Amino acid sequence: MTQPPPPPNQPPDPQGGFGAPTPPPPQQQPEAGYGYPQQAPQPEPGYGYPQQAPDPGYGYPQQQQPYGYPAQPPTQPQQPYGAGYQQPAQPPYGYPQQQPYGGYQQPVTAAAPAVAPGGGKKLSAQLQIVIAAVVAVVLIIGAGIWYANSGDGGGKGDESKGTGGASQGADGGTGGSQGIGGDGKEKAGGNTKAKAAFQLDVPKVPDTTPVAGSWVTDKVFVKTGVNSVVGYDLDKGTVVWTLPLTGQVCGASRHMTADHKVPILFEASKRVAPRYYKECTEVGMVDLDTGKLVWSTSVTGGAAGDGKVRFGEVTLSGKTVAAGGLDGGAAFDAANGNPRWKPQANDQGCYDMGYGGGEGLVAVRKCGTYDAQYVMIQNLDPVSGAPLSQFKMPTGVKYASVVSTKPLVVAADVGDSAGDGSGISDFFSLDEKTGKLKAKITADADQYAARCRSTKVEACTQALVGNGRLYVPTEEHEGSTGEFGDETNEVIGFDLATGRTVPEKADAGDKYTLIPLRMDGGDLIAYKEPPYDKGGQIVSIHGGTMKETLLLENPSDKVNREKENSFSINGAEFLYEDGRLFISSVNVSKTRESASAYDKRYLAVAYGTKG
Repeated sequence: MTQPPPPPNQPPDPQGGFGAPTPPPPQQQPEAGYGYPQQAPQPEPGYGYPQQAPDPGYGYPQQQQPYGYPAQPPTQPQQPYGAGYQQPAQPPYGYPQQQPYGGYQQPVTAAAPAVAPGGGKKLSAQLQIVIAAVVAVVLIIGAGIWYANSGDGGGKGDESKGTGGASQGADGGTGGSQGIGGDGKEKAGGNTKAKAAFQLDVPKVPDTTPVAGSWVTDKVFVKTGVNSVVGYDLDKGTVVWTLPLTGQVCGASRHMTADHKVPILFEASKRVAPRYYKECTEVGMVDLDTGKLVWSTSVTGGAAGDGKVRFGEVTLSGKTVAAGGLDGGAAFDAANGNPRWKPQANDQGCYDMGYGGGEGLVAVRKCGTYDAQYVMIQNLDPVSGAPLSQFKMPTGVKYASVVSTKPLVVAADVGDSAGDGSGISDFFSLDEKTGKLKAKITADADQYAARCRSTKVEACTQALVGNGRLYVPTEEHEGSTGEFGDETNEVIGFDLATGRTVPEKADAGDKYTLIPLRMDGGDLIAYKEPPYDKGGQIVSIHGGTMKETLLLENPSDKVNREKENSFSINGAEFLYEDGRLFISSVNVSKTRESASAYDKRYLAVAYGTKG
């Protein structure tokens, strides 16, 4: 297939998301594989940083108040869990003195640090204080005299809106809360007290078995089972339909079509012995309303040679189903399963690890030899697979996860520096049209609680994108009373154009923990993990003001608390739709005969405010 010309300001790209060759990286020092360079030091570019002295990292000047707040002296102490979660100052990875990848220069924003004329270095803290004092005196003495609106990086002073003096960023960021959120479909009814609707027991399995995948329509709750997919009545939990499969479901898309169809991956034959895993080669489309398998197929090629390509995950974007894995990536027409592209046998050392779906289709592509590998992010045309833009991830990135395709936000653990198993050290806000980096958001492992399964491309939880913002929860910390078990947390927002925190935040309240689940228009739907003597809650969080509205509260009696607490936050799927909450497992194991009621596990439990 003939590749289209590269997008503007991008290097020629003959590769493509479907197996065309990959261009060599720009002229620079050779990479040192998975880690940092083995020589001193001409490190890699700061991914969009200009050539200047080390910057504290995309809008995080030392001791500066959150974006939109008045400037304070550098000695002002930070609030650890308060106004804006100001990230400690630190240099970007490898702060170089050479041209960044693609020649991109980070735009100066309204709250950027002051720079000396022609020098590129920040003014000293003492000099900034002196200047601030002089300006204040001038403004007081010169009341009625003009003052200049200079140094706002292209933003206009009369465009300020929202609380805290936050303004729209020069490149379209949404610093203020005015006009954001409030349009979610989920509204509080007259009754927020939920009742237990039903529970589904764990099916008989010989060993640990994956059952990831759950969906809700206006007709059924659908859950993967053993060698099957099953639809259940929304309120009673009775079986509405069962779809038998040739083998176990081994991948499922979180996205569905407007008419309730979802792609899945499954094995070609049943597992016959404990710990004996089949290969994940079959791709299919399931109609959730009828329980029918619309189509199923497999492909050969790439690293699999004449054998079937093995996939690790699957997603959906518009009319395209895309699946990726260590053998490479393939895509199919969502209507009939006809292949759009498949892995190529000779792909110059590159393959598509996986894809992010939804509003766009983004490939995470690994290239290079074992000791000099690098990761490319490609925004693809969903029909042809041709790359519309691309971004080379920094040295030290082995894997990358797509949080959102439009706007494009990617998470990665650069140099395995997170150290907490979250798979995230930084978020990268990218322009999906040009491939340029807009902002890098450092997610300190001790401060933020979002997670990505690093070996999967579309497996991030507790990180949501909407309203031009990235919303993430903080780690739990001591509540206001300081008592044992009084942990709490917050959900905060980052402006995707500038990387700065926005002033508004949502507080979980003492003894509760906020877990963001999904966007609902411009609002957030979140689960509040409860204390030991309460039931969990579902709340709607206004995307601008971050004020919470209670939608549902689970019963707090011992039996229901034990059911709810049998699921771990990071090992379960939470779905909330129209007054109903479904919690389901992603893996099930053989039940021990001696298990007590307290140790009992479930495939799924459901609660509702209806009836």
